[in-house]
Amino acid sequence: MSDIQEILHRARAYLERLPDVPPPSIVPNGAVLSQWIDHTLLKPETTAQQIRALCEEAVEYGFYSVCVNPVYVPLAKGLLYHHPVKVCSVVGFPLGASSATIKAIETLDCIEKGAEEIDMVMNIGALKGQAYGQVLNDIWMVREITKQHRVVLKVILEMGLLSKEEKIIACLLAEAAGVDFVKTSTGFFGSGATVEDVELMYRLIGERVKIKAAGGIRTYSEAIRMIEAGASRLGTSAGVSIMRSIQPEGLQR
Repeated sequence: MSDIQEILHRARAYLERLPDVPPPSIVPNGAVLSQWIDHTLLKPETTAQQIRALCEEAVEYGFYSVCVNPVYVPLAKGLLYHHPVKVCSVVGFPLGASSATIKAIETLDCIEKGAEEIDMVMNIGALKGQAYGQVLNDIWMVREITKQHRVVLKVILEMGLLSKEEKIIACLLAEAAGVDFVKTSTGFFGSGATVEDVELMYRLIGERVKIKAAGGIRTYSEAIRMIEAGASRLGTSAGVSIMRSIQPEGLQR
């Protein structure tokens, strides 16, 4: 793991002057947007019937993945077994306040039941309390499991609850832990995804770590703005309405 003092030194420097903007990311045109979308349903009242509908929609519109709570991973995996749509699940969701050990156990359980991607909530309170070693260890323990099983790890930073300095430090800690993506938010707290936050994340680590924008993305224009700002994945529960605004009759895959 990287030295915390070096991370803080870089963060202070970035507060004064951000890194140069990386080359622009590829922006999808029209219906191709579906492959940027994690079709998401994480509400506590979600039923098995709704998960079945979610998976049917994901197949019809060609979404990259479905993102579901851990209890529904086996159902989603079974429904999508013969389809290219991946199964993503969440860990420490939505508060991020589980212990690192519990997050690691939850991660392994999700993977064993069929999850191919994990969206883990960072320990937000530890970050705000400047317990940076705890934050790094929290992510690292989960990363060790996902790496062993060749599963993608996205770490949710909940940007709407953080100051600019905390946002910078969170991005650098996630990078140091070796994550595949940093993700803006759960969609449950704070402001959700903003173009400004995606741009900041992209400038800080976008050449090395991918960006997932999630929280409040409901229209095609909002989705495209997030991608133009640097996102390479979108988490949204409005994927169907977004795609219908492009191609009303669906994609019929």
